[in-house]
Amino acid sequence: MLGNNFFGNFDLASAAIWMFWIFFALLVYYLQTENMREGYPLQDDDGNEASNPGVFPVPTDKTFLLPHGRGELTVPSGQRGDRENLALERTSVAAGSPYVPTGDAMVDGVGPAAWAPRSDHPELDAHGHNKIQPLSILKGFNVSAGIDPRGKVVVAGDGEVVGRITDMWVDVPEQMVRFLTIDVNPEGSGKLRLIPVNFTKIKQDRVVVRSIYEKHFDGIPTIKNTDNLTLLEEEKIMAYFGGGTLYADPKRSEPVV
Repeated sequence: MLGNNFFGNFDLASAAIWMFWIFFALLVYYLQTENMREGYPLQDDDGNEASNPGVFPVPTDKTFLLPHGRGELTVPSGQRGDRENLALERTSVAAGSPYVPTGDAMVDGVGPAAWAPRSDHPELDAHGHNKIQPLSILKGFNVSAGIDPRGKVVVAGDGEVVGRITDMWVDVPEQMVRFLTIDVNPEGSGKLRLIPVNFTKIKQDRVVVRSIYEKHFDGIPTIKNTDNLTLLEEEKIMAYFGGGTLYADPKRSEPVV
């Protein structure tokens, strides 16, 4: 009979919609807490652990096995910490006040020249090969369009000739030039540095770098190997040139009328 059957008086449509909302709520909770693994726990302006103002708690630790024999990473608590003892000071005791550099910002790596402590390993492609490599060691790659900068002199932001381009570093999967190698001497001294290609303007007879001046080229962060580039090295080089857009000349920090 109808009254003796459980499903006879059970609203399947109502149960389905309630099951959906419960599943959706659990999904939101899971995604939000998993999203809080990177960059957490938060810190306040004084470097102390900040209270979590949100409705979702910081998740418990999870250990990931990194590929290619690069060890383990535990997040959120086992993340690499922020850089310590930065050469900055707060302009006011009020919360949220801006910080200003106390030394040479480009050398100290603060402000626009700031860099994050990324992994000191080369970035790999899907096949486990280094993504960014010098063109000189790549077989089957050549310059098929645009101006080949190799052999051209480099002119700094103050108009001084600072060296000559000797090689290019290519993002192999993307088939894009990421860095240019410069010999920091017009005669070729063998003192090599890397220049991010997006900070250059390649012309028919020269390569122009406006963000930094002649005196800054010796201070460009170096790399450990001549055939690969780590994520940390990329970060520091990019930050150095980015910081130069403001700190290379004191006039760049002044208001423009």
